[in-house]
Amino acid sequence: MSSRDQFASKIGFILAAAGSAIGLGAIWKFPYMAGNNGGSVFILLFILCIFFISLPVLIAEFMIGRRGQKDAITSFKEQAPGKPWYLIGYMGMIMAALILSFYSVVGGWILSYLGRALLFMLSAETTAYGDLFNAIIQNPFEAVLTQGLFILMTILIVQAGIKGGIERASKIMMPALFLFFIVLVVRSLTLDGAIEGLRFMFVPNWDYLNGKTILLALGQAFFTLSVGVSVMLTYASYLGKNENIGGAAINVAVMNIIISLLAGLVIFPAVFALGFSPDQGPGLAFVIIPAVFEQLPMGGFFLILFFILLLFATVTSSISMLEIVVSIAIGDRKASRIRTAWIGGFIIFLIGIPSALSFGVWSHITILGKSIFDAVDFLTNSIGMPIGAFFIALFAGYYYSTHISKQELSTSPPLYYLWLALIRFVSPVAIAIIFITGLLAA
Repeated sequence: MSSRDQFASKIGFILAAAGSAIGLGAIWKFPYMAGNNGGSVFILLFILCIFFISLPVLIAEFMIGRRGQKDAITSFKEQAPGKPWYLIGYMGMIMAALILSFYSVVGGWILSYLGRALLFMLSAETTAYGDLFNAIIQNPFEAVLTQGLFILMTILIVQAGIKGGIERASKIMMPALFLFFIVLVVRSLTLDGAIEGLRFMFVPNWDYLNGKTILLALGQAFFTLSVGVSVMLTYASYLGKNENIGGAAINVAVMNIIISLLAGLVIFPAVFALGFSPDQGPGLAFVIIPAVFEQLPMGGFFLILFFILLLFATVTSSISMLEIVVSIAIGDRKASRIRTAWIGGFIIFLIGIPSALSFGVWSHITILGKSIFDAVDFLTNSIGMPIGAFFIALFAGYYYSTHISKQELSTSPPLYYLWLALIRFVSPVAIAIIFITGLLAA
């Protein structure tokens, strides 16, 4: 057994991995994607894509990481000596750092809202929320300050290590996230007219069953599990050899689906009950949700809960992104985790400043017609992650012998061969479609 630091328990690993996957994609992006694409049909397609396309790649990352017991680069070097597969690890580290650089900007926005909610400073005028959001993202001092505070929170957790930092934080934040969600769901479902939101989520409108909705659901399912940047590979490297990676991966996928559905159950019944439209796009969490909660009894309290759980979900994702950078930087050199976390976090903070300023003083700077923030988002989500996931699927599906993958997955023959067929044929084709479509949409 490797002397490498490990998760103290299987549940600690699952909560940490689920926390990485359950971020803004599940709570912020999923509701507005479902809202814009017919609700129930999008949700059904999303669940199917999770199990048949994203989950096989997640299992592959768990397999590579747990087998390697090292950082992403070293794992590939030792498992494929003399071959360039280790470049997947380098790409994962770079993409994770870039994702965290702009992800921390959104984390800063959440801190801005949470601070105002705690101080009861949010406007009483529903129509002012759009102006408030624009004011926050355009204020250079507030944008950079809150981005820095969010990075600081991430550093403080990662520097404490796997057991004392990441696992401990995940064991606190993930159950709290579920608890807060249940409270908000109960409140939302008790509103007059909430049934319309349930119909929107669970009664199919087959007019939306088309190529566009399938493709969008495929993209959401792929990105929501954090595959493609070796984050899950890195977490699995801290997992003991006796753990069932297939079962752990299924638990992570199911938890992600549950949180996504809970996010919908918080938002859509309240949106319909209070006369708003569900197709509000990315502003749903920052513009519409505050306006919705404001109209509820004890709305200020429920709004605080909402932004706390949004913060928890964002932090559990951000620590996984910093961890892959720290893990690779430490390597076998026995470098100080504390020093490495602070240096890595500070560099990522500096890289993220242009994204933080891209809606205000640097809004005139564009890259391929996109703001700096959107350009980094596009580079990571539409190019880097699909490429990484594609080669991870090829490595696990073709480079590994069936003897190795059977041994690592350790499941029944029918389930093993189902996974093998999906990782060799279905997932790579789906990833290629996402990649090509993303490029054409640029």
